[in-house]
Amino acid sequence: MTRKEMSIVAVILVIAAIVLHGVHYLIFDDAHHVLIYMFGDIAFLPVEILVISVVVDRVLRERERQAIRQKMNMVIGTFFSALGRPLLERMCEVLEDDAQVRADLAVGPDWTAEQIQQAKQSIPELRIKVRPLPEDMEALRELLAEHRGFLMGLLQNPTLLEDECFAELLWAVTHLQEELAARGDLDALPQSDINHLIGDIHRVYEHLLREWLEYMLHLREKYPFLYSFQARTNPLRPDADVTVRE
Repeated sequence: MTRKEMSIVAVILVIAAIVLHGVHYLIFDDAHHVLIYMFGDIAFLPVEILVISVVVDRVLRERERQAIRQKMNMVIGTFFSALGRPLLERMCEVLEDDAQVRADLAVGPDWTAEQIQQAKQSIPELRIKVRPLPEDMEALRELLAEHRGFLMGLLQNPTLLEDECFAELLWAVTHLQEELAARGDLDALPQSDINHLIGDIHRVYEHLLREWLEYMLHLREKYPFLYSFQARTNPLRPDADVTVRE
């Protein structure tokens, strides 16, 4: 609403109040009661303004929060489509013992929201051990180098940085990309340096799993058709199959 429109509405409301009080006086011919009601309404006006301001402020804040979250989820979805999912698939190949990880995180189309939430909460308890070979790290380096521009664009998005957990994932992935890009021949690294890279990969993997499950919860609630596809092709499921079967 423009300032001119607000001025017109304000004038109309004031005129309406005057007319209604005038009608009241003409019908009952009692200025005393008209003044009593008028001053009574004025006396309660500050309280009414306070209550309305609080309610309106909460409604607007909630709408703004939902709008920001919706935009954030769209960008997070773009991340998983472009980089997150390929990265998750690549990470699954460097696990030393993936039996428990796959068993606990094998999200399927029939999983409930409670099961996904429990899987997310179980991540700190999983014995995640990554043992990448030089060729695995080279594949990770190529994948991350290919998406470096995409990562830099996400880090410049102030909306995403409001989500602390997802921001931690972005920083972890960016750090791993820089660490791998700064090295030459990955076959010639000493064990101490390999252990350092293993720690970086492990950090990325834990953040990635946590945010992926949070993303799956969002899809299950808001976009069941997208959730069905992601669950059917879940790289942590040994029986993953995009084909819809009865």
